[in-house]
Amino acid sequence: MKLSFKRKAIIGMVHLGALPGTPRHKMSMAEIIDTAVREAPIYNSHELDAVMIENMHDVPYLNRKVGPEITAAMTAAALAVQREIELPVGIQVLAGANTDAVAIAKAAGLDFVRAEGFVFGHVADEGYMDSDAALVMRYRKSIEADSVGIFTDIRKKHASHNITADVNLEETIQAAEFFLSDGIIITGAAREKKPPLRTLR
Repeated sequence: MKLSFKRKAIIGMVHLGALPGTPRHKMSMAEIIDTAVREAPIYNSHELDAVMIENMHDVPYLNRKVGPEITAAMTAAALAVQREIELPVGIQVLAGANTDAVAIAKAAGLDFVRAEGFVFGHVADEGYMDSDAALVMRYRKSIEADSVGIFTDIRKKHASHNITADVNLEETIQAAEFFLSDGIIITGAAREKKPPLRTLR
């Protein structure tokens, strides 16, 4: 694995155009991939630690399950991006389609995935999402993808965590570590909001 988990990583995001079957899909797959391949190398010259591919424009998001057309499209894009840059490459499949992400990473030779809803359930804009650490880690083992790192969101953005309000941030991180997470991701309450500095510390 090219990405070291012993440091604080800065990861640049490549947002794919809306993929086939989603409401906003307009571009051909060739255009979607060409755009991603043009954007990803920009990060090579800005001293970032890695690049991650995400299907942000596939709104509204499905909850945990995406169609084979999404998995196939993201695998094609991931292979193209991975060939173009020297940085480690990861992937996230929204929303919370973590086993699909692991499958893509295995097929495309990626370094890591971003897994939301790894520990503790929460309610997000796509609905209730239960934890899936056991499923993800067993699936990774079953397809011999141990080299794929699992980065896990802690109290992910765009979600309510009232049902786990009695579990603090440190305890959530400890649970993710206990369930074999390779690294943690802490966000603000929404995409435009930074997490408080005291939270990061």
